[in-house]
Amino acid sequence: MSIDKTIPKTNEIAFKWFNNYSGITIKTPSKTIVIDPVDVKTKTFSTVDAILITHEQYDHLDSPLVRKLQRETQCQVLADPTSSSRLANSITNGNLQTIEPGTEVNIGKVTIRAEVCNHQVAATPVTYLVTSEDDVKIFHTADSMPFPEMKEIGKEHKPDVTFCSVGIAPGASPATGVEIVKLVKPKVASPYHAASKTDLKTFCGILKKEQPRIKCLLAERGNVYIVGKERRK
Repeated sequence: MSIDKTIPKTNEIAFKWFNNYSGITIKTPSKTIVIDPVDVKTKTFSTVDAILITHEQYDHLDSPLVRKLQRETQCQVLADPTSSSRLANSITNGNLQTIEPGTEVNIGKVTIRAEVCNHQVAATPVTYLVTSEDDVKIFHTADSMPFPEMKEIGKEHKPDVTFCSVGIAPGASPATGVEIVKLVKPKVASPYHAASKTDLKTFCGILKKEQPRIKCLLAERGNVYIVGKERRK
């Protein structure tokens, strides 16, 4: 299913999980953001306003693909310091920006904020908080394990949607994914980066038992989902 043909309404975003890892396309009413494009063809994306890279490992950074996609779309590329150094010689003219936790970048009226990432096998990993022009907030946690600061991120930013790694990455499991949700307390949690569909379902099962007020959105790879802004008191 093509996300390009999906037009989110006011107070909505659309997203698509496009690989087995943390590859997510987020579409707001005005912008298209692609995170960690790996195992995907550039022709999948007809319009891209920004590419976000969380860290340098093979399942998150495909340097030739990022370079080609940037040339074809003339988008901005935001990357952690290690990934940025690998892209620096081929993405020029101010189209590459190195980001670290606390960095904020505006892509039109969409705000990208880098946060801390607890993924010890990566050199300089980050997570991303994406805020749409209508204040819909998406927390992309890369391969991160839970860490205490996630509680403060949840309190301050109140994400509407949080993506959680539930497998493949060292230490990641459905249970650690649920621990992330307990800290962040989003309205919607969606598992990704899974060794099997069983891990995705197990995450949702644990979440339903331990945090029944938080919705589990079990996304099918390749499908497009619409998420509306969740009203909060």
